[in-house]
Amino acid sequence: MKIKFYEEVDDEKLLFAVIVAKYKEQWVFCKHKQRNSYELCGGHREANESILDCARREFYEESGAKEYQLIPLCVYSCLGKTRVKESSDEHETFGMLYYAEVYDFDELPESEIQEIAFFTDVKKIPEWTYPQIQPILFAKAQSMLTKK
Repeated sequence: MKIKFYEEVDDEKLLFAVIVAKYKEQWVFCKHKQRNSYELCGGHREANESILDCARREFYEESGAKEYQLIPLCVYSCLGKTRVKESSDEHETFGMLYYAEVYDFDELPESEIQEIAFFTDVKKIPEWTYPQIQPILFAKAQSMLTKK
């Protein structure tokens, strides 16, 4: 698995949105009902949906965040076999990485998400759902936020 970062690509290539979020100095993660691991909020872009609308929809569905500031950080791509792309060829799959500063949450909507969890130290996350991708995206977001 290889992850690359870009400033931009053609919009139609963006298939995913991933949101690195913070609430009261803690990082926001979600836990899927069928998994024992934690992940950043995000998901697939639907037909006729902008990547920003995808990020907003997925972030609400997976966290219940209702008041927040959403900032696009960069485009990322994955090369190699993933849970979404079974082929291990060198075809790139693109997504947009966002940062969200959360001010308030609603109750968690009825969905595949069991709970949201807050971590001050991501090294204490017992298990990442996507360990080959999301820790790299998280580190990239942290480095970009530190530079601002």
